[in-house]
Amino acid sequence: MNEPAPGAGRAPTVADVLALPVLAAGQPRVVAGPDRLDRPVRWVHITELTDPASFLKGGELVLTTGMPLPDDTTGVRRYVDELTEVGAAALVIELVRRYHRPPDALVQACRARGLPLVTLARDVNFLEVTQVVHALLLGSQADAMRRTQRIHEAFTALTLRGAGAQDVVRAAAEMSGRTVVLENLVHQALVCEPSGSTVQEALTGWEQRSRAAGAGDRTATGGPAGWLTAPVSYQGEHWGRLVMLPGDGPAFGPEHITVLERTAMALTVARLIHATPWEHTAHRAALRELAEQRHSSPEDARARCAALGLPAQDGVFLAVLVDPGPGGAGTEPETRLHRELRSAGVPALVGELSPGRLGILAALRPALPWRPVAERVSRGVLKLLPGATVGVGSPVADLADTARSFREAARVLEATPPGQPLPADRSFHELPDIGLGRLLYALREDTRVQGYAERRLGRLLDHDTRHGTDLVTTLGHYLDAAGNKTAAARRGGLSRETLYQRLRTIERLLATGLESGETRTELHVALMALRGPGAGRTTPPDR
Repeated sequence: MNEPAPGAGRAPTVADVLALPVLAAGQPRVVAGPDRLDRPVRWVHITELTDPASFLKGGELVLTTGMPLPDDTTGVRRYVDELTEVGAAALVIELVRRYHRPPDALVQACRARGLPLVTLARDVNFLEVTQVVHALLLGSQADAMRRTQRIHEAFTALTLRGAGAQDVVRAAAEMSGRTVVLENLVHQALVCEPSGSTVQEALTGWEQRSRAAGAGDRTATGGPAGWLTAPVSYQGEHWGRLVMLPGDGPAFGPEHITVLERTAMALTVARLIHATPWEHTAHRAALRELAEQRHSSPEDARARCAALGLPAQDGVFLAVLVDPGPGGAGTEPETRLHRELRSAGVPALVGELSPGRLGILAALRPALPWRPVAERVSRGVLKLLPGATVGVGSPVADLADTARSFREAARVLEATPPGQPLPADRSFHELPDIGLGRLLYALREDTRVQGYAERRLGRLLDHDTRHGTDLVTTLGHYLDAAGNKTAAARRGGLSRETLYQRLRTIERLLATGLESGETRTELHVALMALRGPGAGRTTPPDR
């Protein structure tokens, strides 16, 4: 609903009416209130009475020949005062019969009260003016009704297809041409759809500005910024509100109110349909934008996170990723974990980053050591999800750099197989924990690694399969013992002679000697790629 032209959904203004040919022929000149010509004209009233205000309701363009104007200054002031108090849009006086220049008292009175005064130098048919403007007004009203019907149809369609909060608010912003924000009762901005501005401009200092706008249980304009707000309910209770921010165009009109109220109704239905709380959806969206660097700018990202309650300036940020393990996570752990972190004084965003993977972004004070916070977070996770694996990235000093911390945490999880024992001193995994075995585990799906292992050990694996031997296991014992044959025989429960015989067979099948340190390293890497990083495991997986 971008600002329509006269006759296309809004009442014409004084300026619009003066531009009509029927009035332009009278050579109109604005002698008072030139800054008030954007007033809407609701009707045209021709009068030759000394007290026309008693017949007005507000918004009228008053046309007069000047014949009834009082002769005294006091009477003129009273005449203008009454027109102003009733809310007349403007006074148009014809300078043909009684006056040939506007009376000074009338000009001064109109300027003092801010009432637009327009003079006509030539004779104008007032009846024709009335007919033209009233036809324009009726056309505008009919068009406004059609536009209102289209608004209702658009939101009905959104409701029927089960649109979520983001889609509904986006539609409101597109239809109104204004920025629209959905907030909860604690003034956290959960959805922001900017129009003609940026997220940063819309959300900077959001909580303070929102509280200054006041609260209300009905659609209204209020606060120092002139926000248009409408309450949003859930199961009969006041849940939050919608905010439409003023733009550079005209003031809010009836259609803006219609859009906001229909948006609130559609959101009430959407909240009943969708099981995921909107706070979770907002956290997930913010985390994904940060992790995937999909935000429009670092400033927008900071403003959005700050509006969700995460300190976004002068802090340290730590990314934590969680693989929940069997059964997945669901929304309940998200809610409980966020509540626990908040009660522990750790501001954080918590949400599902991808199916089966939970993301946490914690904000720390710069002087606060990050490891105790990471430990607190991971212990909270394991308390709620005992089978989970927790990976932690490195702390970063700028919110815009959190994607790096998330990438590091993701690499940790990729290199951590289910059931991997935790380090003795903590309950999370981090990058320094990744040795060669876990690195190869992370690369296990890479065809280059698979091809390398097959080239180095394929013949040995084929021999074991065909003959029922376990030469791969013997090779593993030998390599794990760093080439010490006595230790290798002990590990495999073999006599030294049997071990020697098997090693000669291995050398023949692989067409290489085992005495070279480089050869043993190559074979050890290939074997680790096959058997994974499990501690003490010497038998490769089934081929």
